[in-house]
Amino acid sequence: MAEAYIIDAVRTPRGIGKQGKGALAHLHPQHLASTVLKAIKDRNGIDTAEVDDIIWSTSTQKGKQAGDLGRMAALDAGYDVKASGTTLDRFCGGGITAVNFAAAQIMSGMEDLVIAGGTEMMSLTAAMSAEDQAAGKAPSLMGSGNERLNALHPQSHQGICGDAIASMEGIDRESLDALGLESQRRAAVAIAEGRFDRSIVPVTDDDGNVVLAKDEYPRPETTAEGLAGLKPAFAAMADWPYDEKGSTFRKQINARYPDLTIEHFHHAGNSSGVVDGAAAVLLASKDYAEKHGLKPRAKIVAMANVGDDPTLMLNAPVPAAKKVLAKAGLTKDDIDLWEINEAFAVVAEKFIRDLDLDREKVNVNGGSIALGHPIGATGAILIGTVVDELERQGKRYGLVTMCAAGGMAPAIIVERVDG
Repeated sequence: MAEAYIIDAVRTPRGIGKQGKGALAHLHPQHLASTVLKAIKDRNGIDTAEVDDIIWSTSTQKGKQAGDLGRMAALDAGYDVKASGTTLDRFCGGGITAVNFAAAQIMSGMEDLVIAGGTEMMSLTAAMSAEDQAAGKAPSLMGSGNERLNALHPQSHQGICGDAIASMEGIDRESLDALGLESQRRAAVAIAEGRFDRSIVPVTDDDGNVVLAKDEYPRPETTAEGLAGLKPAFAAMADWPYDEKGSTFRKQINARYPDLTIEHFHHAGNSSGVVDGAAAVLLASKDYAEKHGLKPRAKIVAMANVGDDPTLMLNAPVPAAKKVLAKAGLTKDDIDLWEINEAFAVVAEKFIRDLDLDREKVNVNGGSIALGHPIGATGAILIGTVVDELERQGKRYGLVTMCAAGGMAPAIIVERVDG
């Protein structure tokens, strides 16, 4: 099997995902995607006519985010028309999946130079109707739809799933707030020390004016007292009737877990931030890299996908991590750095507890609670982050995984390349 190498990884700063407030919210999604594609091209001097494919991730493919962003953004970025592109959706997990698909094409010997990444402008999706946002998902997310699926696999709102898991696991509000606070602290240190500088490319407008050059979402002034004073975000939502039968999100979970009393712990301070952003990862075969003078930064070691209970939705990262470790022939002790997306604090907290991990190796530069979660792009961002940090620390292996709607999780292990 051929080896697949990461040559470079870039991302935009993450802008607040709210119309009229976020610095990126007025831009077209293709503009964000073309920003990172231009940066990948220019930083590495690649001939875009030789790019075999561009595999892109966008979760809500509606409105301006529809129409195959992978291909359209490449054209907008000035790529040769020979550079093909496609766009996929694995909900939050799409950014990792895009990289995994790119690596698989190279490892199979079918391709030599592939770019993977993603874009999500949550400022756009926030303005969509609930039905447009939830198109194709389970009926409980849109108030009507496939009742057969809903009977087989009741599915709820992800925030209420997070509260349900915390209630089941006995993880208290104080622990979740502590993780949120630590995410802010670590992100503040990383920003102050310039740990993201290698990957971040400024977003400019069509006239070349800088629109955003640094992450806009972090709140370094966050305190434990401030977090403790926030009201749970999903308590009222859990009991909203959304159809003529009086179905609620709480009832969806209790249909599968009738004895579970759901307490509410999550709020804006211990849940992922709503942001806009894009990221791209350049991958190449060993032969192509050597022939064209491209210096590999990391090697793809193993990839995996796992499905889990869609009713609880958020629990697949632990089995995904175990599966990808087994594929790689490694143990958790071999992994130097872990990136588990902080969709909600309970996801990262349960991951750390279930795998009995050293917290000093997990999300060392903060996570989506502090920095935000541009859904289709986050996985590619985290892969770039772990490569940067492996280089900074001189470490060897990094593992990246994240939960996704429908009860799924992709995972990937990368190995830093010396020199």
